[in-house]
Amino acid sequence: MKLLRLAPENTKFPFMRFRRVSYPFSALLSLIAVALFVFKGMNFGIDFAGGTVIELRAKSGAAEVGTLRTMGENLHLGDIEVQAFGNPADATLRFGLQPGGDVAQQAAVERVRDAVGAYYDLRRVEVVGPRVSNELVQSGTLGVVLSIIAVLSYLWFRFEWQFAIGAVIATMHDLLLTVGFFSITQLEFNTTSIAAILTIVGYSLNETVVVLDRIRENMRKYKKMATAQMVDMSINAVLPRTIMTATTVMLALFALVAFGGQVIRSFSIAMIWGIFVATYSSIFICSPMLIYLGLRNEDADKAAAQSHETERKAATAASAKDEAAEAPSAAPTAPPATTEKTPAPARKAAGKRAKTRPA
Repeated sequence: MKLLRLAPENTKFPFMRFRRVSYPFSALLSLIAVALFVFKGMNFGIDFAGGTVIELRAKSGAAEVGTLRTMGENLHLGDIEVQAFGNPADATLRFGLQPGGDVAQQAAVERVRDAVGAYYDLRRVEVVGPRVSNELVQSGTLGVVLSIIAVLSYLWFRFEWQFAIGAVIATMHDLLLTVGFFSITQLEFNTTSIAAILTIVGYSLNETVVVLDRIRENMRKYKKMATAQMVDMSINAVLPRTIMTATTVMLALFALVAFGGQVIRSFSIAMIWGIFVATYSSIFICSPMLIYLGLRNEDADKAAAQSHETERKAATAASAKDEAAEAPSAAPTAPPATTEKTPAPARKAAGKRAKTRPA
């Protein structure tokens, strides 16, 4: 049975030729992402911006979270969070701050009361601040920094220091572009989005380590090969695996976008962007960085290049020599004369032998 292949085998695409284009392009995108975050900002959800939480209890039976969410979305109060808690009859409904201050916020509470009052009792109404406090932000930042240091240390001891720096730069590149994507699309940024960012970081590191591992393997096998050529060979070797992995993940994410609903919509869209960016950075950001950081001695690369050029010239000269030897001569040689004259000394000797012969 023939297996499905999304990429041809034994590709020889020169990825490293585009490193002089990919780096300025990525640097420009990173600067745009930072500018968007500073000047345009993010569309923070209830978890970050705060809002009103209403505790509900069903008058009969269990609380239906899906029905409550649909009723809340029909009120057009912005982002709505509905969660079940405690016993099956209890649920919480949470919506963000309304434009217009406290008066608009109280009016929104009354609209919710009118919509669900026939089926649920409003046990508690409370205005809450952002769920993510300054202490949590500091703890999260510290955790990200420590994780980057841990990855740097692992890759340093597992591979080479150039590999570690290249992986961290590619990961930071993915984080910047993902933040810029949230800013330019104004998708809701909440705790689910944080989960998406952390998942993107893990996927990016996984793709990067796969490429780096193949590069390290080829470094041992092809010691005289130029670095750029060796990196291209390694990327082409893992290209079918990379395309297959990205495609399967994308199919699952598109299904979540289509059928997952509004709750995980921002997560799914951010993940689609993150998978694309992570695949791009593992090939065009991390791998070329190994060349710029001097993964191999430049003299060795020059010697390998000169040796390759010498072999190419020798092969060309040998081919030209063989072609010249096989080519027919320009003018054919004249055929030898059919009559031959006897040399003069030979005629004299023959005459003497005839005179001395007896009668």
